[in-house]
Amino acid sequence: MIRFTDRKDELTLLENSWVKDNAEFVVICGRRRIGKTRLILEFMKGKDGIFFIAEDTNKKTQINELKNKTAGYFDDDFLRRTDITEWRDLFEYLTKILPSKKKIYFVIDEFSYIIKNDSAVISALQKFWDTFLSNTKIFFLISGSLFGLMSERVLSSASPLYGRRTRDLLITPLTFKDSLGFLDMPFIEKIKTCMGIGGVPEYLLKTGSYKNSKSFFVNEFFNKNGYFYREPYFLLSQEFKEIKTYFTILNAVAYGNTKPTEIANFAGLNTREIYPYLENLIRLGFIERVTPIFGKRKSAGIYFIKDVFFDFWFNFVYGNRESIEKNEGKIDESKLNTYFGKRFEKLIRDEIAYKILKFSRVGRWWYKDKEIDIVGINEKTKEIIFGECKWKDNVNAEKVLQELKEKSKFVDWNKDKRKESYAIFAKSF
Repeated sequence: MIRFTDRKDELTLLENSWVKDNAEFVVICGRRRIGKTRLILEFMKGKDGIFFIAEDTNKKTQINELKNKTAGYFDDDFLRRTDITEWRDLFEYLTKILPSKKKIYFVIDEFSYIIKNDSAVISALQKFWDTFLSNTKIFFLISGSLFGLMSERVLSSASPLYGRRTRDLLITPLTFKDSLGFLDMPFIEKIKTCMGIGGVPEYLLKTGSYKNSKSFFVNEFFNKNGYFYREPYFLLSQEFKEIKTYFTILNAVAYGNTKPTEIANFAGLNTREIYPYLENLIRLGFIERVTPIFGKRKSAGIYFIKDVFFDFWFNFVYGNRESIEKNEGKIDESKLNTYFGKRFEKLIRDEIAYKILKFSRVGRWWYKDKEIDIVGINEKTKEIIFGECKWKDNVNAEKVLQELKEKSKFVDWNKDKRKESYAIFAKSF
């Protein structure tokens, strides 16, 4: 069974909903392999109810499988023998056998696969909730990996289910700290590996018995039979129809095209056409739009690949597929070091400056030819920290500090009132 870790907050929220003396309608979203099912299984321990995992099959098969699962729970031979072909008919029958006063869970995992095959299930489910479930003590939960479908058909204000859910959870990758616990490698190798695959539990489990990052990357990324070699094709094809366009856009950003005009030119689109694609990728957590921490102009935003795994794959695998297919794939060591430097900077900014040092706002700062990796501020105390990140050995901290102090003079925020501090983060000093 997949290791369960660092989901205490999510589990607590589910438990708090469970103890309520009324019906609950919970929606869980998150990319594939992020640990949604594992969280649900952990939550269900010691409780009674119906748990169904939908497969990406046809409508009739899905209905039949849920029908049989429910018939098994209630030992209902009539339901087993009855031929049901519509969701509304199945839900109508369930109103006759589900308890109204007993606390049980009713979970449909991977509900997005059901929506994919029959969008009418949404209206049928709305009626099921409005006329029956909402008046019971049942803990009703649906989850889905196709985030686009779940957002549009379940969570959006245009959905028939809008206003029905009592709680929704977005399951995100594990923190860097918890990700390290999956790996059996020297510390620096753990860091490198996590900067290549991120905090997706299933990905972390694939590190297995590897003792260093290089052997892991070579065998699992730079191998046509490696686990991660085709993974982005599967993930993107489930979310988008225009997969070639999205691949081109992600490749453009990986190549350093960070402005909309640059990305559009690379993809062969006009600038106006590029924005819907960028918004979709942002919504799914694949890319992000970054602005200077004190930036006010909308045009100052630039785009980066947010998802760690996608960032690594598009930087190193996508452009080397031909060589990999010939079993000639190799890691560009100099480019890899540059990549680690970029991810190290983001790691420090997100995990240290924001979560540990607890500054209210943390980001990058740039102006003309000046740039500072990390700027964190506390609005109340007027504290500000300036940080530089160096993915290098034997860094001259004193030299970097002096350069950082000079650049900090160009940051205007509360210039005569603030309390300044400085930090240098490096691979080694």
